[in-house]
Amino acid sequence: MGGVKQAVWRVAATGVAAGRVALRARGTRFLGRRERRLVFVVGSPRSGTTFVGGALGSQPGFVDLGEVPLLKAAVPRLVQRPVEEQARAIRRILQAVRNLALAHGLRGVEQNPETSFVLPGALRAYPSAKAVHMIRDGRDVACSLIERGWLRPGREGADDANQAYGAHARFWVEPERREEFARASEATRAAWAWRQYVTAARRAPDRTIEIRYESLTADPAGEAERVAQALDADPGPLREAFGRVHAGSVARWRTDLTPEQLADIGAEAGDLLAELGYVDAPATLH
Repeated sequence: MGGVKQAVWRVAATGVAAGRVALRARGTRFLGRRERRLVFVVGSPRSGTTFVGGALGSQPGFVDLGEVPLLKAAVPRLVQRPVEEQARAIRRILQAVRNLALAHGLRGVEQNPETSFVLPGALRAYPSAKAVHMIRDGRDVACSLIERGWLRPGREGADDANQAYGAHARFWVEPERREEFARASEATRAAWAWRQYVTAARRAPDRTIEIRYESLTADPAGEAERVAQALDADPGPLREAFGRVHAGSVARWRTDLTPEQLADIGAEAGDLLAELGYVDAPATLH
């Protein structure tokens, strides 16, 4: 993207994001002190980050910032930068959106999965903030990613941060494996993405609340109590919001994935699946 086009896109993206936040904050905006206790919802795409971000953002005193395109677009550039530089950039982007939306007095809930890779910077930017890490069975995530086709060869188009779809290596692919990624099966690429996002999002355990998607669907009220307590929020509204979760996609991998796809997923992410308790050992996937 050229310099002028990029500048125009940045301004437009900030305005669009602020407009969305202003609509979500309508009737609840507070113009007093700046609220610095933000919440960063992180984790792999297709793990429930959008649902949980929206549920938290609907609580009294909170506002759902959604996926802020400008931040999402900045992550590939920021991921190799020092934490303090990450913090300055993240704070600048989010403050611009919150100020334009007149929502700086509400607890912003930011829900870009890509923030997983700069989570230390996000938490440095807002020392009173916490992260909520959505973890879902990587095999179910792979089902959803394959269904979406975001990592499929020949897939055209781009997301809201102007990042192209397709089989090319993203910023989160290990440099020495970039050519391997492009040649891999779609199931392998999906498992690769899940492994990298989950690993990145676990780097600040002392300030992170983990939610298993499977636990959320099994006991939404119990998870609401636990998360509300950790965030010093009222559990009542969150129980109602979490109660709208859909459990129909849990364990869909059993019917939707082929033995070959399961073998590819196990080869790429079996160790992490086992560590998280989703399989007894990587070999069980073959």
